[in-house]
Amino acid sequence: MRVFGIDCGTEYTGWGVVQVEETPRERRLVPVAAGAIRLNKKERTPLRLQQVYVELTGLLAAYQPDCVAIEDVFFAANAKSALKLGHVRGVAMLAAASCGLSVSEYAPLSIKSAVVGYGLAAKEQVQFMVARLLDLEKAPEPADAADALAIAICHVHTAQTQIGVGVR
Repeated sequence: MRVFGIDCGTEYTGWGVVQVEETPRERRLVPVAAGAIRLNKKERTPLRLQQVYVELTGLLAAYQPDCVAIEDVFFAANAKSALKLGHVRGVAMLAAASCGLSVSEYAPLSIKSAVVGYGLAAKEQVQFMVARLLDLEKAPEPADAADALAIAICHVHTAQTQIGVGVR
């Protein structure tokens, strides 16, 4: 299974691809690629959203995932910021749907619990555990890419649990 994780943001939208590789003795998580789409805050919103759509559809075509995982909506104190984030999330879901991929959404607490074991973990703890789980020398950069990988890892763990098979 290959999962494409997306961490939506209005300045950076992180993405990461994780694959489950099986050998006769074990299953393991393997990082395929990760990065971030940097958005120019000076551009008008429609152009920034178009950039997210174009870049994500290109990445989805290049990495051929089986599915997409995205962070679910969280409540923000600033309604305007939440609305802008919602636009980016909608475009990310549209890109996945346009590529014929299913989208799973996970709450931030679920992602942190799946990766760190604690739903209120700090961002640095998530980044540290992403590096550990994927056997990386250091946490992926930018932080948005590490977050996207965490979302993909969460989906792998959830999907494996649902079918009754564990992944280390």
